[in-house]
Amino acid sequence: MVDLELKRDRVTIRFKQNKWEWIIEPRYWRNSILWVALLLVFPAATYFISPGLINTMISANLLAAIAMPMSLMGLGTGRVNFGPNFFVGIGGYTAALLSIGLGWGPLTTLPFALMVTLFAALLYSPLVIVARGLYYVLLSLLLPFVFFEVTVIYTDIFKGDTGLFGIKPLINTGNAKINFLAIAYISIGIMITYLWVINKVIKSRYGLIMATINDDEEVAHGIGVNINKVKIITFVAAAAMIGIIGWFYAHYFSSFAGQTYLTFTFMLKVFLTMMIGGRTQIFGCIVGGYFVAFLEMIMIRTMGPIQPVLFPIILLVLLFVLREGLFGIYRKRRYREYYPTIHVRR
Repeated sequence: MVDLELKRDRVTIRFKQNKWEWIIEPRYWRNSILWVALLLVFPAATYFISPGLINTMISANLLAAIAMPMSLMGLGTGRVNFGPNFFVGIGGYTAALLSIGLGWGPLTTLPFALMVTLFAALLYSPLVIVARGLYYVLLSLLLPFVFFEVTVIYTDIFKGDTGLFGIKPLINTGNAKINFLAIAYISIGIMITYLWVINKVIKSRYGLIMATINDDEEVAHGIGVNINKVKIITFVAAAAMIGIIGWFYAHYFSSFAGQTYLTFTFMLKVFLTMMIGGRTQIFGCIVGGYFVAFLEMIMIRTMGPIQPVLFPIILLVLLFVLREGLFGIYRKRRYREYYPTIHVRR
C-alpha cells in the first residue's frame, strides 16, 4: 500500500518501511536554484568577455570540492584534518604515473586513482581512533610533507621537485578556449555533486549519528553508536572524494608536482577556504573557494612580487575578523533559511 501525504511544504510517499520526501515550498529551494544557475551562466559569459577568468573559476571549484569533504571528515571524526593535500597527492600521482607509463586516459585512470586513495585512507584511518588533539593535528599535518620528501628522494619515479609531464589531458577538442570551458562545467558538476551528496548525508540519520560523535563521543557510545566504524567510514569516504580532485588536477594541467600540492601553502589555501567561507559550513565552502581563488588572482595581477607575502596575511586577518565567515554575513540577513553547520569539537 502506497501512502501519499501532501503538506504545505513537502510531498511524502510511504511504501512499507520506505519513505521519500520532496520539498515544494519555494524558500527551501529557490536560492539554491538561483545560485546554481548563476554558476552555470558564469563560464559561458566569461568565455566571451574574459576567457582568462575561466581558469580562476576552475581553481575556485576545485578548492571548494576539497573543502567540503574536509568539512564532512571533521564532522564524522570530531577532528580537523590538516593534511587533505595528502589525498590530493595520492590521487594525482596515481593518475599521472598510470597515464605516463601506460598511456591511459582520464576515464581509465579514474577508478585506479579512487581505489589507491581508498586503500591509503584505510591504512591512515586508525589515526582518527588512537590520536586526538594536538597529536592528531601534527600527524595529519606532517603526512603530506613526508609524502613530498618521498617524491623528492625517489625523483626518478615521482619527480617531486620538477613534476611529472605528459599526462593525457582531461579534454582535448583542439581548441584551448573550448577545452577550458568544458573543464569548467565538469568542475562545476563535481562541486555541485559533492555539495548535494554531503548535504544529504548531513541531513540523514547517519549525519545525526556523526553530529552526536562530534559533540560528545561518550554520549554517542552510551546510546549504542559504533563510534570507530562511523569514524572510519566517514574518513575513508571523504578522503576518496578528495583523491578524485587530485586525479582532476593531474589531467587538467597534464602535469603533477608534489612541490605544488604537497606543501604547506596549498594546505593553508584549502583550510582558509573552509574557514573563511563559513567556518566549515558546506555551503560556505563554495563562497570561500571563489573568494580565495579570485583574491589570489587579483593580487597576482596588482601586487607583483609581494603577493606571496600579503595573500596569506590578508586571509589570516579575515579569519579572525569574520567570526562566522563570509557565508555567515548572508545567514544573518536570511535567518529563516536552514543551512547545516558543522561544529568541530576541540
